[in-house]
Amino acid sequence: MKTMKLGSSTLEVPVVSVGCMRINSLDKAGAEKFVQSALEEGANFFDHADIYGAGACEEIFADAIHMDENIREKIILQSKCGIRKGMFDFSKEHILESVDGILKRLRTDYLDILLLHRPDTLVEPEEVAEAFDILESSGKVRYFGVSNQTPMQIQLLKKSVKQPIVANQLQLSITNANMISNGFNVNMENEAAVNRDGSVLDYCRLNDITIQPWSPFQFGFFEGVFLGNDKFPELNQKIDEIASKYEVSNTTIAIAWLLRHPAHMQPVIGTMNIDRLKDCCKATHVHLTREEWYAIYRAAGNVLP
Repeated sequence: MKTMKLGSSTLEVPVVSVGCMRINSLDKAGAEKFVQSALEEGANFFDHADIYGAGACEEIFADAIHMDENIREKIILQSKCGIRKGMFDFSKEHILESVDGILKRLRTDYLDILLLHRPDTLVEPEEVAEAFDILESSGKVRYFGVSNQTPMQIQLLKKSVKQPIVANQLQLSITNANMISNGFNVNMENEAAVNRDGSVLDYCRLNDITIQPWSPFQFGFFEGVFLGNDKFPELNQKIDEIASKYEVSNTTIAIAWLLRHPAHMQPVIGTMNIDRLKDCCKATHVHLTREEWYAIYRAAGNVLP
């Protein structure tokens, strides 16, 4: 597994992040085997959120990895907070309470990274800053980031928050590539020219914020995967053709497409299938040519201006 620096931090992390949102779909033995397989691949960066399984996913993970001080120092833990039933909450009280709950469920004293999960329009940057200062000074959180936030929302936080924002977790895949397409269609009147995210891709690159693509195999909003899907015949034909050239799976190529972008992204894979996990990890050793990258992009139905 290749590694990379996370944002502007000094933290060296695997290029692929293991998302644990679905770990509650495994039985105890299956969860243990999955986590061990990830570690064997060098994929020791585990992404969580307090809402995954209503907290159960963090507990299941801690049991599966047999969490103790020795194990803790060999892994990197990231979790998210801010989503509550029917609302979002970036209040100081909720952030602090959420982190305490996360640490208890993961059976650890600290998180390597805490992300604010989905923007809260009622956010008070000063409150977030107070919460981050307390979490940093107490040693409960080492680095901070956000999820699904625009450049201006990040700038609003930075008005008060002194810690660098090291990551922004955003939905991105070959078929959900609006943040990329928008950059091609400057000054155009077509649908792809609509700027829906404030040029977040360029902003993150300019400010050394690592983009963590979530749902890298999904199309739409959890409508299904595009690999092997009859809705995307041209895309699958092109991916399969390139996969055959590199003697890897279509899964590997889908992740390699994201990794080829010079933004140095860290995809969050959500599979609980060990073979697909291994295929995702292989992508760190596949470097697509410029021609291959663009061919896949166009095969997904994207039209260059």
